[in-house]
Amino acid sequence: MSADSTPIHDILGVGIGPFGLGLAALSEPLDDVDAIFVDQRSEFRWHPGMMIEGSTIQVPFLADLVTMADPTSPYSFLNFLKERRRLYPFYIRESFYPLRAEFDEYCRWVSAQLDSLRWNRRVVSVTREDGVFTALAEVADDSGSIVGTETYRARHLVLGVGTKPVLPPALQGLEGDAGAGASGPGPDGAAGLPAAGPLIHTADYLENREALLDSGAITIVGSGQSAAEIYRDLIDDAEDRGIRLDWVTRSPRFFPMEYTKLTLEMTSPEYTDHFRALPEELRERVGREQRTLYKGISADLVEDIHDTLYRLSRGGRELLTNLISEAELVTAEIDPISGEYLLGFRNTALGKTFIRRSGSVVAATGYKPQVPGFLSPLGDEIRLDSRGRLDVSRHYTINDEGTIHVVGGEEHTHGVTAPDLGFGPWRASVVLAAVTGREPYPIERTIAFQTFGIPADESDAVPDAAFALENSKEMSHA
Repeated sequence: MSADSTPIHDILGVGIGPFGLGLAALSEPLDDVDAIFVDQRSEFRWHPGMMIEGSTIQVPFLADLVTMADPTSPYSFLNFLKERRRLYPFYIRESFYPLRAEFDEYCRWVSAQLDSLRWNRRVVSVTREDGVFTALAEVADDSGSIVGTETYRARHLVLGVGTKPVLPPALQGLEGDAGAGASGPGPDGAAGLPAAGPLIHTADYLENREALLDSGAITIVGSGQSAAEIYRDLIDDAEDRGIRLDWVTRSPRFFPMEYTKLTLEMTSPEYTDHFRALPEELRERVGREQRTLYKGISADLVEDIHDTLYRLSRGGRELLTNLISEAELVTAEIDPISGEYLLGFRNTALGKTFIRRSGSVVAATGYKPQVPGFLSPLGDEIRLDSRGRLDVSRHYTINDEGTIHVVGGEEHTHGVTAPDLGFGPWRASVVLAAVTGREPYPIERTIAFQTFGIPADESDAVPDAAFALENSKEMSHA
């Protein structure tokens, strides 16, 4: 089919994570929206490497794909439970927080009902002419082999590619050398020494779990919920097998997630307005300070970990595990003799360094936004900030025409609302309003009781320097 005869959709979504899937579900019943969504994966998968048995998501069930935009949607989590004959068991369970595996199952249930999704499609380039985007995608079979190409055209492009795992600088590049510690057969034909064990990001945890335990000693670097879940998942087996399990964080302590109601109001349009209006450098600082608001550990899990350590240490048993705070990873290398990782840490309070040996490493060091390579043909049409990241406007667009939208991955511009599952439907409502010129789903613009920034009735607000100067004049006349 030639490009001219390719149908022009209203929306082409690239990437089908929860935010892209939510937009697809909210688009589906709208008669004036023709949308199509593509993803390079073969099916919906949500953090498959972290589907630890019994783990829950950290937001209530209302933070599903659609409910906060449309409580009547047939694609709600509650409707999923009803169809699975699990609504009453969920009700009796008396917990707002779904199991992570069940939330993944719910997303798969939604994706199976949507005709707008195309899997095994990897977009390689996007161009624009006369206000229409043209995307070229490689089509793969179930084995991953490229079997052809397809072209898609749309008036609006939605990026749902999300973020990608990031390793700390000391570990970057070293993962390719894992195994290099094996010396191979010596001159006398003897077998070489054991190779270094896995060096992985938390995203790849489950498929490497047994290899981690087989490595003899495990170090988890980083903090937050993922690190805590992996530590909890490993600690019993590690102690039973006599394996040292270290959990090291550069944070001053193992922070619990802040979950009080006034703090939760920061997940609001009003706070997003305030954060987005801050200068870039100030946003960077504020964003770092706020990480414990959504990257901390759930209180229940903190208690469970401590209770587990207490149980394992009964009878005066000395545990092999270590929990170390205020320790930043600064160097890492593989010992050529033993094949172990040599991890150099600096205590941030004392300024002193120390070395820990480990057979394997798990980096619980989060994710970072990405600029998809397929945007390159669009050149300067794409706005970037001073750090080369997508410069996402308040209304989630990255071009002057407002036709390239971002759903997820804008934490650096929008703060704590960006990764929040419950805010996904709100953002999708904004995108659909831009596409349709109306509000298919009413957008709640004011939800917080508190004020962020300068109160609206303070029209004579002055900068700090001017305030200080005026205050000093008053004091001199006193």
